[in-house]
Amino acid sequence: MSPDTWTFDLASADGWINLVSAVFMVVGAVMSLGAAIGLLRFPDLLSRMHAATKPQVLGLFLLLASIGLQMRTWWVWPVLLVAWIFQLLTVPVSAHMVGRAGYRTKHLHRELLTSDELEAVVRKSRRQGRPRGRLRRRP
Repeated sequence: MSPDTWTFDLASADGWINLVSAVFMVVGAVMSLGAAIGLLRFPDLLSRMHAATKPQVLGLFLLLASIGLQMRTWWVWPVLLVAWIFQLLTVPVSAHMVGRAGYRTKHLHRELLTSDELEAVVRKSRRQGRPRGRLRRRP
């Protein structure tokens, strides 16, 4: 994109599209920056996991929408939509897996938890003799 396409003449539709695209890009970048700062500043695994997933998905959506608005072609929208849906499907699953692994390996601060709903499930599985994350070898 050349600098002359970034005009904010609000009398035309192109000016409004440029303005919305610029706002989406700045807000998306700030949200992604907030996620990165949260990863560095929060004290435990669960807080960091929350900071990495929540603002990152919305920030990516805003950045992809900004790209779609600036491209001004219809064919780019399905590609951007697939990229965003892939993020929506994979980020919660990966965060869930990292959170459970961190909980089972004691990489969290229990004093920061307001409620611990997983403790009873873990205790029950240990009483039943289930392996913790490893497969048992058969004799």
